[in-house]
Amino acid sequence: MPVSLASHVESWHPEPVTDEDALSPGPAAALSAVLDLPEAAARHGDPLPPLWQWLYFLHWAPQQALGPDGHLSDGRFLPPVPERRRMFAGGRSEIIQPLRLGEPARRVSSLAAVTPKQGRSGELLFVTERQEFRQHGHTCLVEEQDIVYRSGEGSAPSHPATVDDTAVPTPEGPWQLRLQPDERLLFRFSALTANAHRIHYDTPYCRDVEGYPGLVVHGPLLALLMLDLIRRNAPERQVRSLSYRLHRPAFVGEHLLADGTSSDSEARLHIATHREPRHATAEVAFR
Repeated sequence: MPVSLASHVESWHPEPVTDEDALSPGPAAALSAVLDLPEAAARHGDPLPPLWQWLYFLHWAPQQALGPDGHLSDGRFLPPVPERRRMFAGGRSEIIQPLRLGEPARRVSSLAAVTPKQGRSGELLFVTERQEFRQHGHTCLVEEQDIVYRSGEGSAPSHPATVDDTAVPTPEGPWQLRLQPDERLLFRFSALTANAHRIHYDTPYCRDVEGYPGLVVHGPLLALLMLDLIRRNAPERQVRSLSYRLHRPAFVGEHLLADGTSSDSEARLHIATHREPRHATAEVAFR
């Protein structure tokens, strides 16, 4: 009988880890350029837009520490399961007060939950990592990220055989942001987030090993595009909390549409392509 994934993590209880970052304006200016914004979304002393904390507290591991897929072979919050495959599933954030650029910040990361589940492709392990961001001794932001792991190949989900770079999704809501990501954009975003996963830059690996028709658009990039609808359309609104889910991958060359609707208290956002109306979804609550 195969050994369950849960048995590999019965005694796995990693201790919290603390990191510090000066929150230099440089990474925020770089992402603004990647997104073709006319100017930096935030400068020294400005509040950092929601989820842009992903540009900071980065860990550049030695090259020899990377596994064949580009992820770390071992790490504090990587579960000790064999032939580990990783997928970013979503997360939540509570913003007590925005982080401010140019002011030193501290992040405390800890393991919040480990939950085994049975999926269509076999047993899955859901790992939730909790992060608390502090400035001047005060907790400003609490974030949880859900990462899904499986062991070995499993049964691959169905993907299109080829990428259609001509079809355009139909808008639904009043907030709209279109993007057709290419290899250059994925490369620059990988560099900004210290992401060496080969599905974002190695086409032969994508097709032959992971079974995708082309390079995969970063899940965090999809989440950032959804949240950018608020920054562009309602810059005066302050986000109190948000949650997002990543449902199906999108591929380089496809026309993406970040689409959204809002009320006085909340916004509902999603990413669509011509073949899938909900690649990613998000719900945002305002103050």
